[in-house]
Amino acid sequence: MSTEPRKGNTSDHLANERTLLAWVRTGIGIMAFGFVVVKFSLFVKQISLVLGKPATIHQYGYSAPIGILMVVTGALSLLLSLVRYKKTEQQINNNSYQHSSVFLYALVITLMIASIFLIAYLVEST
Repeated sequence: MSTEPRKGNTSDHLANERTLLAWVRTGIGIMAFGFVVVKFSLFVKQISLVLGKPATIHQYGYSAPIGILMVVTGALSLLLSLVRYKKTEQQINNNSYQHSSVFLYALVITLMIASIFLIAYLVEST
């Protein structure tokens, strides 16, 4: 039962694992924020009932689709971060690491699109 020792520097592998864990935290945070966005209109309706004022949120708001998009984005970031982790691990083992920012750009662009829709919804509903 002999296993081939890992190639590459141990600190490189540990840094790769820390990066994966940071992306996991980011993905969980994005999903949690998406959940809050989905539940935002329900919260506003409940607060308006408690205060005795009519709810000003439109019946067909955009908070649900935007929140769902953010939850999906968070879940995809978890999956893609694992793929990136494994790819980087192989590159470290082969001493052929090459940086790629495609994942970062895709995540930022998706979140910017969701943010633009959320801002438009908030402006429209106020």
